Amino acid sequence: MASIRKRQWRNAEGQVTTAWSVSFVDRQGNRERKQFATKKEATAFRIEIEGQISSGKYRGDAQKTPLKKVCEQYLAYCEGRRERGERMTRHNLAVYEGHIWNYICPDPQRHTKGKNNPRLVVFTDGLGETVLGDLTTGTIIEFRDSLRAAGVSVPTTRRIITTLHGVLQFAIERDMIAFNPAHGIKVIGRRDEASRKIVPPSKETLKALIEAADEDMRVKLVFASATGVRAGELGALRWRHVALDKGEVIIETRVDAYREEDVTKTVAGMRTIPLGRNVVQLLKEWKLRTKFSKKDDLIFPNRCGNFTCHDNFVKRKWYPLFEKIETAGLSDTTRPTERFNWHALRHFAISTWIEVDLSPKTVQTFAGHSSLQVTMDRYGHLFKSEENAKAMDEIAGHLFGPNCE
Repeated sequence: MASIRKRQWRNAEGQVTTAWSVSFVDRQGNRERKQFATKKEATAFRIEIEGQISSGKYRGDAQKTPLKKVCEQYLAYCEGRRERGERMTRHNLAVYEGHIWNYICPDPQRHTKGKNNPRLVVFTDGLGETVLGDLTTGTIIEFRDSLRAAGVSVPTTRRIITTLHGVLQFAIERDMIAFNPAHGIKVIGRRDEASRKIVPPSKETLKALIEAADEDMRVKLVFASATGVRAGELGALRWRHVALDKGEVIIETRVDAYREEDVTKTVAGMRTIPLGRNVVQLLKEWKLRTKFSKKDDLIFPNRCGNFTCHDNFVKRKWYPLFEKIETAGLSDTTRPTERFNWHALRHFAISTWIEVDLSPKTVQTFAGHSSLQVTMDRYGHLFKSEENAKAMDEIAGHLFGPNCE
């Protein structure tokens, strides 16, 4: 399959030069040759190349492609998907670009243009110039460790490795490499970096916010804290998604930071959530007041009937509510008001479902979690277990009860 031949020739100065040439033919019948200074190096290469060819892992010149070039091709592919509407949003593309040009193939010029992100860790030990043939699991592990050493958080490192995995999978599909060296790479942080258990806002603070809100804001606030919908899902809701007679809302779309509408992130995100009578009544009143009440109109639009910019809404409407309840004395004056972001309303809703003893599977369904494991990892500590309490009482009774000797 591969052969080694000793070559000798005289250079321009008349000196005899010796080299060892390895000739081989790949599975497509293409003949290639590589030269080495020693027989030992040539033999090692022959053994390696024969193994790659026999296992179908050899990809010839494609393996010499720098990772940076593959990343450029991958982003162009993602842009094409976005233009064709193939489950690729502008937000998705921006995230991939950030992972690639800030970490995988660091581009120093990115940090001199526009506004600097204070949370961004400047990273220089990327893999952009590494050719595909030199990428191994060990190489990816070293890259992962460099990210962590530079101060990149565990969740962000995981997302970067996931993007790199996607780039290399793209290379496999283009027959540039035979296996994905990023597959199975784990990112493990310290115990104190693990996902913290969700702590929902207090009912007292939420009640004060609702009382301080104006009539229109109150509808949005109550709806979000009762249904647990994500901000993007809330912003994409149209009147055709709500069945006021049945008392339910159908979640099937979302809008991103660029105000581009798409289906929910996962199939599990498409769900039907029941509405309480008070929420239904508020929606009925809101529908009579708003000038955008047709079935395809947004339920919570901006003043022009278009998608609301969530960041502007938070700055202009949401955070000022906290200042308002403090100024009006609606909050507990003995301690500072607990401030939380809009997404915390989702945590509040889910915590109330758990409080009234909805089953974990029902909570998962209403929340739109991709799996029950996600629900339990984030909210498992909120579920009550009377059986566990009874068991502990029984154990304590046997050990410390009045009849124990």
